[in-house]
Amino acid sequence: QLQASGGGLVQAGGSLRLSCAASGRTFSSSGMGWFRQTPGKEREFVAGINRSGGSTYYADSVNNRFAISRDNAKNTVYLQMNSLKPDDTGVYYCAASVVGNYGPRTNYNYWGQGTQVTVSS
Repeated sequence: QLQASGGGLVQAGGSLRLSCAASGRTFSSSGMGWFRQTPGKEREFVAGINRSGGSTYYADSVNNRFAISRDNAKNTVYLQMNSLKPDDTGVYYCAASVVGNYGPRTNYNYWGQGTQVTVSS
């Protein structure tokens, strides 16, 4: 199971850090991803990270503003979001790939329940 948290309301230019806590024994061998979705739009890939945390992948829209990281000892993946814009508003979901992939087209096996991020202008 994946439990996302850390969302909230923030002004444009502000920062938030999302967390996704995983239960089970497969976290350290799983690739992890963050996605977001707004009403009327398809779910959008935001960032991904490999098993060890040594390799990451970002959507162009968040590159150089967001940072994904993980702590395998705590079974947790993070998304640090800086310089937030109103367009970053949405429900953010974490996802896990048991085969270790972490890109936008990865077939993720498990999904968290989502946490709302709202950026006001």
